[in-house]
Amino acid sequence: MRDLGVGFKYLVQGQKWVGQHGRWFGFGLLPGLVTLVLYVGALVGLGYGADDLVAWATPFADDWTSPWLGMFRGTLTALVVALGLFLAVITFTAVTLLVGQPFYESLSEEVDRSEGGEVPESGLPLWRELWISARDSLRVLLRVAFYGILLFACGFIPVVGQTVVPVIGFCVSGFFLAEELTAVAFQRRGVELKERLQLLRGRRMAVLGFGVPLTLAFIVPFVAVFLMPGAVAGATLMARELGGETGGGDRDEDSRENDHSRGNLPSSGGDQEVHHLPH
Repeated sequence: MRDLGVGFKYLVQGQKWVGQHGRWFGFGLLPGLVTLVLYVGALVGLGYGADDLVAWATPFADDWTSPWLGMFRGTLTALVVALGLFLAVITFTAVTLLVGQPFYESLSEEVDRSEGGEVPESGLPLWRELWISARDSLRVLLRVAFYGILLFACGFIPVVGQTVVPVIGFCVSGFFLAEELTAVAFQRRGVELKERLQLLRGRRMAVLGFGVPLTLAFIVPFVAVFLMPGAVAGATLMARELGGETGGGDRDEDSRENDHSRGNLPSSGGDQEVHHLPH
């Protein structure tokens, strides 16, 4: 259970980091604002059309008498909206990260730089990074869809469907939300999706301590926009620990100061210059 607190600590530290680096906070808001406009429209449409969708999908219940028809379709409508929110939490992060790949990669690099030690670079062109990010996000979303359908079906179980299932749903959302966010830092380190999932499963409680509170906050898209930059920063800090990085503690202070005076630190690829946006 101690790991739950560790994961939450990284979430708080990420928000503190962007609070202390105001320009990077403002910079990291831009992709979320663009994505927010798209998702608000989609969720509003779902809210207005969910009952019609349920009525279209259940023509066999048209002749049911009251109150059974209302209870049945009302429950299904609530589940459809809940499933939409469940998928929106995960896809919002994936789409925002895809839209803001250059933004968040630069932010993540700056977090690594502020912690000292090496600042890893993927060394890949932007189009290749976007392709890998989109491919991995699709793989994650397929996993999420599987769990979403399973939990949707379990939602019909009396009592359990209204108590245990939502809790499990938030845990699933939190885990994969943390995966999407740590992917920014892990991708620069050349860590593939399969290995990322293994690392996250090895510290499952810490991942849930990071991801579940964020999932609850991300239910409100407007809040998600403002928490996103800090979430990327916190996920980078957590990725450093999961990857066994020491944060450059064995480097001498003079060397670290020289690196910062030049505006860059050596990357994992050797003497390759680190490209980042000015701050």
